[in-house]
This record gives sequence, C-alpha cells and structure tokens, in this order.
Amino acid sequence: MHRCVTPFSELAIPESLARDLQSDHAGETGAVWIYRGVLAVSRDPEVREFAHHHLQTEQQHLAFFEQWLPRSRHSRLIPVWRLAGFVLGALPALLGARAVWVTIEAVETFVESHYGEQIELLAHESRWAQLRTTLIEFCADEVAHRDDAAHRQSDSAGWLARWWSRQVDLGSRAGVWMARRI
Repeated sequence: MHRCVTPFSELAIPESLARDLQSDHAGETGAVWIYRGVLAVSRDPEVREFAHHHLQTEQQHLAFFEQWLPRSRHSRLIPVWRLAGFVLGALPALLGARAVWVTIEAVETFVESHYGEQIELLAHESRWAQLRTTLIEFCADEVAHRDDAAHRQSDSAGWLARWWSRQVDLGSRAGVWMARRI
C-alpha cells in the first residue's frame, strides 16, 4: 500500500465521500489506461518517455485504491473506465505529441479540482488525516503530470485545443458522476 492509512472500514466515512473515493479508484484505473493507450499508438520517443514515466505513478495510485478500498466500493464499470482511458490516450497519440500534451493537461486539471474537493472535506476530521495526506500526495503527482504536459507545449492553445480540453473536462465530469453511482 502507498502509505500507512487507517483501514477504510475503521474511518466511518460518510456515504458521499465514500462515493468520491470510489470515483477516485475508477479515475486512477482510467489514468493507467490513458497512458497504456498512448504507449500502444505513439512511436514518438518523447511521448513514450513521458507516458512510461507518468504511468508508473498512476499505477502506484491505482494499487493504493485497489488494496485500501473494499471491493464493494470499486466501480462496477471498471471495463468501461479501461476502455475510455485507452481511447482517451490512443486517439490523441494518433494525432501527435501536441494532442497528447493537451489531453493530459486537461485531464489533470480536472483531477486536481476533484482531489482538491475531497482534500477540503477531509480537513475537518483528524481521524481522516492519513487519508488526506495520501490524497494531497496523489494530487501533487497529478499536478506534476499536468505541468509536465503544459511545459512540453510550444505555444498557447488554439481553438481546437481549447474545444478538446472542454470535451475532456465534460467527459471527466460525466465519468465521476457515473463512477459515484455504479
């Protein structure tokens, strides 16, 4: 496990927060598969190095949720999140490095906000301090992925990149909505 965190069953987490953590598991599953999709398609050495590097971090995040979150709290749509992540990685990789950077920047911008909301909720209970620290670390990793992708872009985003980023954000919001419920 990523760090010593009080078992889920001992934290008395409210249902709403438990559903958010369920969506985190789904999101980390999707993130792993985004990078797998990039690696399946891209032959660009810079893109492949980027994907390999960030895939390792996402696999660590996923391993934490796989071990810590009870199976009953895993999304029942895991095959959907794998497919969606793979497509979200592979399609931009077909278009080239810039499309990959824009996609990752958009995904991680959303993830920072999503984790941030949970981190804020966890701040109100000392019994959740270890979990909060873990989510802060995960959020920092996601911000590093976003910043890495943003720094690799050579110019400001044009209308197509802005449109694509918006679609990624809307898709991410829809994914969280579904993962919290199914």
